[in-house]
Amino acid sequence: MSPTRPPDQLARLVKELLTLPAETEWVEDKNRNHNPDEIGQYISALANGAALVEHERGYLLWGIEDGTREILDTTFQPSTTKVGNENLDNWLLRHLSPQVHFQFHEAIVDQKRVVVLEIDKAANQPVTFKSDAYIRIGSYKKKLSEHNDVERRLWKAFVLGSFEDGTAATGLEPSEILQLLDYPSYFRLMKMPLPENRSGILDALLAEGMITRDDAGVWSILNLGAILFAHNLADFPSLHRKAIRVMQYQGGNRMETLKEQEGVLGYASGFEGLVKFINGLLPSNEIIGQALRQTVKMYPELAVRELIANALIHQDFHISGSGPTVEIFDDRIEITNPGRPLVDPLRFIDSPPLSRNEKLGRVMRRGGICEERGSGWDKIGFEIEYHQLPAPLVEVTQDHTKVTLYGHRDLKDMDRSDRVRAVYLHACLRYVSGKKSTNTTVRERFGIDPKNSARASRLIKEAMEEGLVVLRDPQAPLKLREYVPWWAGPELTKPS
Repeated sequence: MSPTRPPDQLARLVKELLTLPAETEWVEDKNRNHNPDEIGQYISALANGAALVEHERGYLLWGIEDGTREILDTTFQPSTTKVGNENLDNWLLRHLSPQVHFQFHEAIVDQKRVVVLEIDKAANQPVTFKSDAYIRIGSYKKKLSEHNDVERRLWKAFVLGSFEDGTAATGLEPSEILQLLDYPSYFRLMKMPLPENRSGILDALLAEGMITRDDAGVWSILNLGAILFAHNLADFPSLHRKAIRVMQYQGGNRMETLKEQEGVLGYASGFEGLVKFINGLLPSNEIIGQALRQTVKMYPELAVRELIANALIHQDFHISGSGPTVEIFDDRIEITNPGRPLVDPLRFIDSPPLSRNEKLGRVMRRGGICEERGSGWDKIGFEIEYHQLPAPLVEVTQDHTKVTLYGHRDLKDMDRSDRVRAVYLHACLRYVSGKKSTNTTVRERFGIDPKNSARASRLIKEAMEEGLVVLRDPQAPLKLREYVPWWAGPELTKPS
C-alpha cells in the first residue's frame, strides 16, 4: 500500500478510476451503503478480483453514483464509524483471513467529498470475510465457491505471482520516488557512477525492476525497490512489518530484554549497519597468547552475516504481520524468518538453490551482501567447523524457519543431538569438497586426542544410528572405513 496520499493525488486517482468504462473486478462504486458486512465482503471480492486480473489494488468508492458514475457528496465517515464498541477498520481486519492490508482515504474531488477504500490484492490464497471468499462476477458480488472456473483461475494467478513485482506505492511524482528511495546506496553497492540527472537515476531503477511507470504516466515503487532501498520502511505500510527486529536478552531466556531495535532502512541500504549493530551486541572471549591479549567474537562474523542474509532473502513475504528477527542470548543466537524452506534443511549444503525471491537475492548478491547462489550454507558450515562451534540447529514450524547458532561448547557439554548434527555437518562439508569423513577427520573436528579414536568412533556410530551418516563402502575393513551423508550413500534412504 502506498503512503498516505496527498489530496491532489487522491483526486487524480479518483478521476483515473472514473475513466474506466465500468465497474471492474477491482473497482466498485457505492453511494449510501455503509453496512460493515457489505464492506467486508467487498474487501474480499475486490482483493481477490485484483489478484485475478493481476492488478495491484482494488478500490471501493463512496460518493459515486451507481450507473452514471457522477461524483456526489458522501456523508460516510470511516474514521469515526464503529461496529459495537470497535472501530470499523479493526472490526473488518479481525474478520478477514488472511488479513489483507487496506486503507481508507478521504478526498475532495470537484468540491465534493469522496471516500476511497484502497485494498491490496490477495496473495497466496483467496481473502475471506467471515470464512467466505467473494469475487466480482460482472457487476455483482458473488461467493467464490459458487464459481469453480473463476476459483481455479484465481489459484493459478497465485502460483504465477511474485512479491517483488508487487506495488509498494503508486500515484507518485518522480521527485517523491527519489525522496522515498535511498538511490545513492543502490549505485554505491552496484559500483555504478551516480547519474548526473534525475532522468538517468529513474532509468536505472526502471531497468532494475524497482520502479515502474504505466501508460497513463503514473509512477510506482515496486516491492523490490522499497524492501531493499527504502529510506524508511514505515513509509510503505504493507512492508512496515517486514522490517527486521533485533532483540538482546539477559541470560538464556526472554524474561529480561536488554535491547530492542527495529530496522528503518531497506534491507540493502541498512545491511552493513545491521551487521555492525548485531556484532556489537555479541559476546567476546579474551584469548591470552604468549605476548598479546586478543579479543575474539564468540561467533564468526561471516556465518552471522550469511544467516541474516538468508533470513531476509528466503522469507515468505506473503505471510502477513510477521518479519525476520534476530534474538541474542548469552549462549546462542536465534535467527527466524517467516515461511518454510523450499529445500529440506538436511540438504541445505548440497541441494541446488531455490528461492522465493530470486530478484531480491540477485540484487543482494550483486551488491556483495551475500554469497553466490548455493554457497552460503557451505561458508556457514566451514566457519562453524573452523571455530569448533556446535552445528547450527534448523527448526521448521508451520509458518517460520528458525536457525540457532550456538556459542562454544566442549564436547563433554554437548548432548546427543548436538553431536549428531556436528558429525552430519562434517560429513556434508567433506563430501561437497570432494573428500570423505573418517575417524581421523572426526577426531580433528572435535579436537579429540589421537590416542582416543574410540571416542570418535562412538560419535560416528551415533550419527549412523540416526541414519544421517552411512558407510561409503560397507565392505571396507575397519581402518579404511569412510563415511558420507545419507544422500550420498550406496542406498538412498532418508532418515525418519
